Amino acid sequence: MAEEIVNRVANSKLVVFDLEDYYPKGKRTLFDIKEWLYEGFVLREKDFRDQVKNYDWSQHQDEYVALTCSSDAIVPAWAYMLLTMALEPYVKRTVLGDLNALETELYQDIINQLELSDYADKPIIIKGCSKKPVPTAAYIMLSQALKPVAKSILFGEACSSVPLYKRK
Repeated sequence: MAEEIVNRVANSKLVVFDLEDYYPKGKRTLFDIKEWLYEGFVLREKDFRDQVKNYDWSQHQDEYVALTCSSDAIVPAWAYMLLTMALEPYVKRTVLGDLNALETELYQDIINQLELSDYADKPIIIKGCSKKPVPTAAYIMLSQALKPVAKSILFGEACSSVPLYKRK
């Protein structure tokens, strides 16, 4: 008689945490101000303010926007602040940096709002594979947030995980 196959993972108390489940829906836009600069390098205040005034900001409705300048121009802080104020009525979030910086800040907000008591004294596996752009920094932030409450933390899949932490 053959022994019955038992799914030990399904029967364990292991909690799987998948950051992909928290991925905020919405279009991501990289807004490069290089084209708004004189010869791509010099910010002329009057011209820049005219660009901001005449631009149709509503086209970014409900988007997540990362502000950047792809040239080596020195852009004053007020320029990014002015763009942020123009975008504010339309977008879900504006950050300074590239799209990875945007995703990182979005996940920072999500992780900061997690109710961690649900994970108290439990073995947790942070799922490692995702189809969505989950930044590495999000995994670091999550592991830091869970460590004080978790019994143990692993990374990967239940069938092939890497142990990261076990409370003594």
